[in-house]
Amino acid sequence: MIFINGFDISNNKIPNTNAYPYNVFEHKDCGHLNFDSITILYGNNASGKSTLLNTIANKLKLPGAESIRGDLLYFNQFIDECDFTFGDNELGQSFQVLPSHSRYIKSEDIMYEVKKIQQDAILKQGHLYQKALDGMTLNEREQYGNSWDCEKRLDEIRFALEKYSNGEATLQVLEDSIYSDSLYLLDEPEMSLSPQNQVLLAEKINEWARYLSCQFIIATHSPFLLCTLDAKIYNLDTKDFQVCHWSSLENVKFFYNFFKQNESEFI
Repeated sequence: MIFINGFDISNNKIPNTNAYPYNVFEHKDCGHLNFDSITILYGNNASGKSTLLNTIANKLKLPGAESIRGDLLYFNQFIDECDFTFGDNELGQSFQVLPSHSRYIKSEDIMYEVKKIQQDAILKQGHLYQKALDGMTLNEREQYGNSWDCEKRLDEIRFALEKYSNGEATLQVLEDSIYSDSLYLLDEPEMSLSPQNQVLLAEKINEWARYLSCQFIIATHSPFLLCTLDAKIYNLDTKDFQVCHWSSLENVKFFYNFFKQNESEFI
């Protein structure tokens, strides 16, 4: 399902060239982005991929969207100058609102959840807070918190943490955050994951998009996600954010050339 099919990035120029986030896109001619069920914002460090993802999250008013420290005037002005268009449902009718479980999830959010699980004293508090984000009322949370179902779930989380490494626990936390028919913006979800688990994550995202009708917009430069995800890829290292095939991207070529130069080590 495609809930948001397009996003227009502000191309306005202002006198204060150091104002964030105008300065990030000052020398870009990016314009309009068309989204698929999975869309990747690729770029090296300082390319603006996380800034763009957060801009989209703020424009869509998604839970998890971050404001900035400092002068909010230019930040809010930039957000106002951006625009987006809804996608169509199965009946060809345009969506009017985003699904309630849609979220902006950053790598640090996932690691924070893992750390909360590791601290048993606040495990229950964090679990109930997640239930609040999912729409459970205060009264429902109080009843659930005293129930056998809650204690059983806490035991499952404790067991998962004991059984899995940080990377595997990260996969579990992310999987627990995904609901069907929802839009997710993911900022470098591969952080702390081994290459093998990065591929596993990408395969899961492909499945969530296909079988759960989720839409994903992902900021990453991981070659393992880039080559595994069934995605449209925008290259933010180009001036006009060209759509590129994964094998043509600089980061992927670097990996290829590095191992090619050391090919004799694998014989």
